[in-house]
Amino acid sequence: MESIVLPSQALHGITPASAPEKTTSSPRRPRLASFSSTRDSSISWGRSHHHGSFLHALGCAGVMVLSPSLVVFYWISLSSFHGSINMAWQLMLEMGPINFFRFYAPRPSMAASIGYGAWLLVQAGLYLFLPSVISTGQLTPAGNLLKYRTNGLLAWFVTHGLFFGLSISGHLDPAILAKNWEGLLVAANIWGFLLASIAYIKAHVSPTHELDRKFSGSILYDMYMGIELNPRLGNTFDFKLFTNGRPGIIAWTLIDFSFIAYQYQLHGYITNTIVISTILHSIYAVDFFINEDWYLRTIDICHEHFGFYLAWGSAVWLPAMYTLQTQYLARNPVALSNLHALMILATGISGYIIFRSVNYQKDHVRRTKGNCQIWGAPAKVLHVKYKTADGLEHNSILLCSGWWGMARHVNYLGDLILSYSMCATCGFEDFLPWTYAIFMTVLLVHRCWRDEERCSMKYGKGWENYCKQVKWVIVPGIY
Repeated sequence: MESIVLPSQALHGITPASAPEKTTSSPRRPRLASFSSTRDSSISWGRSHHHGSFLHALGCAGVMVLSPSLVVFYWISLSSFHGSINMAWQLMLEMGPINFFRFYAPRPSMAASIGYGAWLLVQAGLYLFLPSVISTGQLTPAGNLLKYRTNGLLAWFVTHGLFFGLSISGHLDPAILAKNWEGLLVAANIWGFLLASIAYIKAHVSPTHELDRKFSGSILYDMYMGIELNPRLGNTFDFKLFTNGRPGIIAWTLIDFSFIAYQYQLHGYITNTIVISTILHSIYAVDFFINEDWYLRTIDICHEHFGFYLAWGSAVWLPAMYTLQTQYLARNPVALSNLHALMILATGISGYIIFRSVNYQKDHVRRTKGNCQIWGAPAKVLHVKYKTADGLEHNSILLCSGWWGMARHVNYLGDLILSYSMCATCGFEDFLPWTYAIFMTVLLVHRCWRDEERCSMKYGKGWENYCKQVKWVIVPGIY
């Protein structure tokens, strides 16, 4: 599920199915080349790198200012205006934005800052030292085939086990995150900007894979979209995989559980809506880590370069905006009838089943190189070719039957059903908790456009033929 930034969630952005690529020779690390070689779009399909115009730079600067402002505005709406965006907006117009944010903006906390720093260190330790499966990513535009430590599921269980164990034993207030959310939000924002700056400097001073960088000629655009595709410390500490999975997705459900405890401490009861919302969030998060190897072949890893978009998005946007439902329900309890609640839960789970089934078909075709059955019939595939920056030509296949025969990005349909189900737990009194679903709609439609552009650049005529066979984009018969 992904972010203006993000993530993400994260967990979104799967390109059409393809089999493991066959090359004219085995993948190798290319020789280092000059910066000019990283600008050749004819043999590359990563993020666009010729958007260095003044308007693009201005747009990036605007997003880097407005995104944190929006997160803060939502926090103010929740903490001071009972979740009413309208009330907060009206007062901001009366006071003026500067005075409004000066008075209501979250304040830093030494305890929260220390806690957030400890959180990052603990998650880094789990990433490095827990038993791991070494997984292989997808071939990069420069011809690199990278290895990844995938132990996120174990890290999720260890983290949540410690949280529940310390809470049950009385050594930890389970509402600690909710009660310190103000200071944690400030600390996360500082870290998000710092990490994006570190990534930008590292890309110039000490790049991990020089040929997998992209330069636009605009500092602001490169800062926002990122320069390095897979920045790393050492051989296996991957910035993208760690940042999205650990401070991002593990925090997502931990924050939810903390706000459940906060609701109980505030009101003396726990509503079925906050439980359902957390169940749906947890399904998504646990699924992400169960299929962490699959995530290595998504748009986030394969195409997005690491800049503000992913760094700040995973550190701030994901934990702050993806948890809006539980934040809202903790302060403004909504209780539904058991039938209504079960209908929302069932709809959300059906969206998840579609999401998982779609991606299973893609992976199944990739593993079997197209020699398999989809929905009881032989898989229909289209054979295509593409080149990497080292000049090698590769073969791939695009699935044209099953779910993938209905729409080119049908995986996003299940995502959207699940997203709207999460928000439905909050009722219709306030717009704020629905922001997540609306954001996901905009994000995924925009990602479709970007996917189409990338795939057209990568596969050329092969992609044109695929579009002729699979005419719909997300929703068959509608779009």
